Amino acid sequence: MNQRFRITRSMQPNDGVQEISLNECQVYFSSKADFTYQTVLTVKGKESTMSIDGDFFMWKHGEALIPFRHYMGDLYVAVSHQEIVPLMMEIASDLRADIVEG
Repeated sequence: MNQRFRITRSMQPNDGVQEISLNECQVYFSSKADFTYQTVLTVKGKESTMSIDGDFFMWKHGEALIPFRHYMGDLYVAVSHQEIVPLMMEIASDLRADIVEG
């Protein structure tokens, strides 16, 4: 089972900007060559397909696309590959944010 993590500034002192804005994410991830932005995530199973509307920054890892979802001022990612952990830590550091499980 995958662990889900949230990249957030909610634990930062209130003297700075607490929300990670969509615009900030679009600027940040546009500078990363292996990320693309999309507004619908499609998940295909054996018997069905599900589409989720939202703001997704998709990281290309080999043949897999790993979604980082912007939602209500935070970024969410499920750790399905160990390579995501150092990338998640780099993103949190660059955005001056913390990582919370759940």
